[in-house]
Amino acid sequence: MRSQMIAAAGAVALLLAAVPVSSASSSDTNTTFTVTSGLLSISSPASKALGAGPPNGTITSQLGAVTVSDARGVLNGSWTATVSATDFTSGGGTPAETIPKPNVSYWSGTATASSGVGVFAPGQATALNAQALGITRTAFSASVVVGNNSVTWNPTIVVSVPAAAVAGDYAGVITHSVS
Repeated sequence: MRSQMIAAAGAVALLLAAVPVSSASSSDTNTTFTVTSGLLSISSPASKALGAGPPNGTITSQLGAVTVSDARGVLNGSWTATVSATDFTSGGGTPAETIPKPNVSYWSGTATASSGVGVFAPGQATALNAQALGITRTAFSASVVVGNNSVTWNPTIVVSVPAAAVAGDYAGVITHSVS
């Protein structure tokens, strides 16, 4: 019987030696990367002919697409786009050849396109909210922005031509800024 036990023990030892021993292993790599910040920018038409009108009349025209692009990738950010104007002059720029900037009104209207997360608000949603550009005005704003976003609008310009204005081609500048 002893020889049978020795034989059995030997068989078990052979079986154990034949079974491969598994040794699982792992290795962690701490990994990082950076999300970069882009720019906050605004674009508007390079030029626009608003049309024509008589002294003591009005000239009304949409300016064209104005777009704010916010690629800063901020959390709970905001921005404000503003609009201002110069006087519009013709010829020698005498008083009769000048349409002062307070005679130029602006209303942004609502967004024509938007993307991203945020609360976007027009400075002047309707014609009833139009504001004279004698001072800098808010054109559009955004709050509670998360990540990248953009907004486009097509503002309306209304020029009140003074009764004493002389005939001619008048030129001035409407400037949009964002911060």
